[in-house]
Amino acid sequence: MRFKQKRRIKLIFIIALVGFAVFLYSYYGINLGLDLKGGAHIVLQAQPTEDREINDEVMSGIVSVIERRVNQLGLTEPVIQREGSNRIIVELPAVDSPNEAINTIGRTAVLTFRNSSGEVLMTGEAVEDARADYDQYGRSVVSFQLTDEGAEKFANITRQYIGRKIGIYLDDEILTNPVVQSVIEEQGQITGYESAEAAQKDAILIREGALPVPVEMIETRTVGPTLGKISIQKSIKAGLIGLILVSIYMIFYYRFPGVLAAIILAIYGLFLLGTMAGLQATLTLPGIAGLILSIGMAVDANIIIFERIKDERKSGKTIRAAIDAGFKRAYTTIVDANVTTIITALILAYFTSGTVRGFAVTLGIGVVVSMFTAFFVTKNVLELFTGSNLMSEEKAFGVRRG
Repeated sequence: MRFKQKRRIKLIFIIALVGFAVFLYSYYGINLGLDLKGGAHIVLQAQPTEDREINDEVMSGIVSVIERRVNQLGLTEPVIQREGSNRIIVELPAVDSPNEAINTIGRTAVLTFRNSSGEVLMTGEAVEDARADYDQYGRSVVSFQLTDEGAEKFANITRQYIGRKIGIYLDDEILTNPVVQSVIEEQGQITGYESAEAAQKDAILIREGALPVPVEMIETRTVGPTLGKISIQKSIKAGLIGLILVSIYMIFYYRFPGVLAAIILAIYGLFLLGTMAGLQATLTLPGIAGLILSIGMAVDANIIIFERIKDERKSGKTIRAAIDAGFKRAYTTIVDANVTTIITALILAYFTSGTVRGFAVTLGIGVVVSMFTAFFVTKNVLELFTGSNLMSEEKAFGVRRG
């Protein structure tokens, strides 16, 4: 009675896990990478100046500023990575306006306050925060907040320039050139915007800081979502055909246990999708290859287990004893094979980037999930049917007695 109760509890737990996996997938969905969802692929090259050479510190600063700008644009799952000593790759999945995004990401964005002679009175380093806003007439503006030191300096500047103009420039482009009416201390406004979107873009550039050195766009290409849709359809078709063929083979060779293996494989697929969704992992085309490969690893685990059970059955053990002994014998083999694959996936994920990393991540996740499915789900599902005649028949598990 105790064995049946434990088996029932484990079955309920498996059903709950399946339900949770379905919930995660339906709630979060799967994030698609640039090659599947479409978007922009941009290569930027840092340009040295008279004052600064290109080194690791400068490149790290560029990457940091670009990451903040991209995040402020609200783009999902961007990829920003260094290439070589002076290049940066930026991938923006599902971006609606690639040219506008590129303009925002790649601008040097040096904010300066200048007099009518072009002399720089103060730079954007004194600005603590900047936000898109509206003035008293409902016009789009950028409201900026100064640091304590900047507020004191700007107060002295505006005190000297009352009745005269102070131009506000972003790089060499003038944003506004107002006449100073009174002393300005902690905060001010930049006017002259035609839309809230334009004000928001400049606010991002001002708020997130200037690039340490200028960057030049040396390559850009737009990936259409149509190609990604075709790739997904073909991958799904290939995966389904593979699953059907594997299921047919398992059923033909192992009979009823093969039917259970096919069901367990479907459960594994749900676990895998739920895990990917819960971790908010990004799926790329090579990542799909990693998923399909991990399905093969899951099938291998079932075959190893079934072959061990078959050997135990041939020695004359009961079905329950054969399942226990078969899993014990299969445990070491499966762990060894999967751990080496996981180590390889970790190395690839750590030392590579882009689509190769996507392949490694999905493969690693798939292998971990397949191990859990093999040792927990498969064992408990098989034990659930130990009393069935279909499990005890001569040809179950591919047993052939001469």
